[in-house]
Amino acid sequence: MALLAGCSNDDFSDLTRYLSEVKAKPKEPIKPLPEIKVIEPFMFKPDGLRDPFKPLEQPEQAQGIDVSAGSGIKPDTSRRKEELEAFPLDGLRMVGTIDMKSSLWGLVKASDGTIYRVKVGNYVGKNYGKVIRIVSDKIELMEIVPDKPGTWREQPASIVLTE
Repeated sequence: MALLAGCSNDDFSDLTRYLSEVKAKPKEPIKPLPEIKVIEPFMFKPDGLRDPFKPLEQPEQAQGIDVSAGSGIKPDTSRRKEELEAFPLDGLRMVGTIDMKSSLWGLVKASDGTIYRVKVGNYVGKNYGKVIRIVSDKIELMEIVPDKPGTWREQPASIVLTE
């Protein structure tokens, strides 16, 4: 306690001088509050829309939907999946082509950094995309996507040369 008592100083002249300088400055007028902008209310009506907080169901995992239902186009779910079907189409990039045994192969780089070879007839992407044509600057696919519950439709897609 004796040490702390010795640390006190009764000289407040510098504080008194600073306070007198601040009080001597002319006072500025207070700025008026900014105008409040009126915003029109918007009523959101979610009738008939998908709930954004529920996860999307994958076509083959959807409950109550029989892949064989309906007529026409449907994916072959009994075939063995190929390596590039594990990646979404937007995670794949075409990096070139190779001419082997008189057929053109496409080189596709996946999001994990691995480069794969594809030929016409291979499957690519999560929507049962089948390679239908390979040219020097793109790989053309035909995907099978769900249209309505139990029905499917074909949709063209492509992977373009990027590197």
